[in-house]
Amino acid sequence: MLFALPAAAHDALPPAVQLALASAQIPDSAVSVWVQPVDAAAPSLRHNADTEMNPASVMKLVTAFVAFDQLGPAHTWSTRIASDAGMSQGVLSGNLYIVGSGDPALDKDRIGKLLRRLRGLGIERIAGDIVLDGSVLQLPPHDPDAFDGRGLRPYNSGPHGLLMHYNTLELALFPGRQPNQAVTVLAEPPLAGVVVDNRIVTSAAGCDVWYRDLEARIEPGRRLVLSGSLPAACGPRTWSAAPLPPAEFGAAMVATLWAEAGGRLDGQIRSGLMPPDAQVLLTHESPPLADIVRDMNKWSSNVIARQLLASLGARSPAEAPEAPDAVARGAHAAAEGLAAAGLSVDGLIIENGAGLSRIERIRAGTLGQMLMLAWQRPWMPEYISALPVAGLDGTARRRLRNSPASGQAHIKTGTLNGVRAIAGYVLDRNSRRHVVVMMVNHPEAGASASAQDALLEWVWSAQP
Repeated sequence: MLFALPAAAHDALPPAVQLALASAQIPDSAVSVWVQPVDAAAPSLRHNADTEMNPASVMKLVTAFVAFDQLGPAHTWSTRIASDAGMSQGVLSGNLYIVGSGDPALDKDRIGKLLRRLRGLGIERIAGDIVLDGSVLQLPPHDPDAFDGRGLRPYNSGPHGLLMHYNTLELALFPGRQPNQAVTVLAEPPLAGVVVDNRIVTSAAGCDVWYRDLEARIEPGRRLVLSGSLPAACGPRTWSAAPLPPAEFGAAMVATLWAEAGGRLDGQIRSGLMPPDAQVLLTHESPPLADIVRDMNKWSSNVIARQLLASLGARSPAEAPEAPDAVARGAHAAAEGLAAAGLSVDGLIIENGAGLSRIERIRAGTLGQMLMLAWQRPWMPEYISALPVAGLDGTARRRLRNSPASGQAHIKTGTLNGVRAIAGYVLDRNSRRHVVVMMVNHPEAGASASAQDALLEWVWSAQP
């Protein structure tokens, strides 16, 4: 049975919110809001709640809800190492296969541990190839430049059946003490065959948006060119890049980690399929879904969200012609999951589950009712604890910092050009918890943070 929208809810925005929106030159028509106490049968405030809005990264709440509902918070992914060859005197006579399951959190430490354990089994040299099998996810072509032309930014990376280290090269930057001095760059993990050409220099600018002048590009020969400047006032910083597509990134990383483990390889590292008669030598379990969702929502990881949606799709039957791949089937499964929970999916559009999209849409009423349902689910503690705490951590650490409401709101934020959104839970000063959703779609949406904070403070103050 679908939720109804009671007529008793108020649709007039609180005065402080109206004032902040007016100051930002944003009309009420560009704003949708839903507020409801978790112990109430109806919302206390709804405004344009039936209007389809772009939620930006707040869409990750939908992905998390469906993942928890369908997989459960303890769900894990298994990565296998297998071979169809024999071993003698430390030499594996054929190929080694690393088989992915869509694990969103297979980082360099876990891959390194697997390869060290392989060495511990006595394998010193692989006479054949190392074959990376990511076939578990049937994926559409992915263009990392399509969204904003910044294809080397990790947030633009697509999903992969054997995704390694979030397809992200971490760059530790150490500025000099004086302007024009070279900035020291350390890349982690080192990628075999990738040359880092560091041209970043130290500047005397103030440390506000410290990464503003940094640029990365990939040139022929896998040369990663880093340019721009970093203010000395910033001190050491961590930047990141995605210099290679996921399959190539994984191959380069495995080459480095196998060598670091003391292993030798006669063949090459390539993509391929594990033969059915291969024997599994090692299995590695991912962290539980609850931990992965926490990483996704605390820091708004688009890569993890894309992986989760594709994983949901991989579990769905490939029947609908409109859902020919794991991403499309994941979007279909998410919409069906919400509908099965009794939520209206009218106007819902899911493209990648991450919110990094110009076409994704959802209604504030749907989000608010979904958060009400999440409060009643057995996995509610894991769902809420994964959200950033305003004023304290994650992407909301700078929100409400000097407000009495600081620390009282578990809020997912979302920002794109023309979009700013929040959704989550607020504990008011009387210890009553409320669901809060606010989405702004307007060219001046970037200036609406103060209006959103005003809404959070209004809920915290427990005004009638």
